[in-house]
Amino acid sequence: MVNAKKEKQDWIKFLGTAGARFVMIKQLRASGGLWVNLAGKNILIDPGPGSLVRVNSSRPRLDPTKLDAIILTHRHLDHANDINVMIEAMTEGGFKKRGIVFCPSDTLGENSVILKHLQNFPEKIELLEKDKVFNIGDISFKAIACKHPVETYGLRFNSDRITFSLITDTSYFKDMEDYYKTPLIVINTVFLQPRPEVQHLSLEDAKIIIKNIKPKFAILTHFGMTMLKAKPYLIAQQLTQELGTQVIAASDGMTFDLSQVAK
Repeated sequence: MVNAKKEKQDWIKFLGTAGARFVMIKQLRASGGLWVNLAGKNILIDPGPGSLVRVNSSRPRLDPTKLDAIILTHRHLDHANDINVMIEAMTEGGFKKRGIVFCPSDTLGENSVILKHLQNFPEKIELLEKDKVFNIGDISFKAIACKHPVETYGLRFNSDRITFSLITDTSYFKDMEDYYKTPLIVINTVFLQPRPEVQHLSLEDAKIIIKNIKPKFAILTHFGMTMLKAKPYLIAQQLTQELGTQVIAASDGMTFDLSQVAK
């Protein structure tokens, strides 16, 4: 199910599984984002607080100077706090102009999340747009518009062998499963019970999504306090039995072997 990372293998590493401000502030779970190694490319998604620390303390160690791209799904601090230091790391302090940064339009401009003097460090910055397909070498990914207080995009990745989706912070919306129908879905599951006034997914939403998509694997992550108190690993075991899909509760530092969903 979850395998140790090997050389030259496609994988996702969870540098942090914290969701919502209190779990992040208290660091009950880490908030470093996701590192994806796919088709020979290294991609960092949502480098929240502590991302650089988590990268350098990872075992085996991850080398941020080898990053090919950084993706921000949205500007909130639990997703974007370490974006500037990770751009510094990717470009070796700006001495090597390399890598691509993908981000929503509201992360730049007057209230830019990315410091102005760093914006010329990467090879380029590309603005995410609804339903647009972007490329990182032989990898493509589609940006999927979400329902969240700021401009936010889910992601659907494709390589010649592997397809998977990340459902980031959003409220549930009709037919959202059509956008994320892949053998693996990673779902930011913040709340145990639905909270319609807050635009985040609950466990009930995640169950509906998994039931409708019927992926081979579903990984729950980005847990708020109510999810942590309910013990995500127990929830995952119950959902696996109930839904017939292998459901995994991500833990800090967990690595998922993407060859398990290869075409």
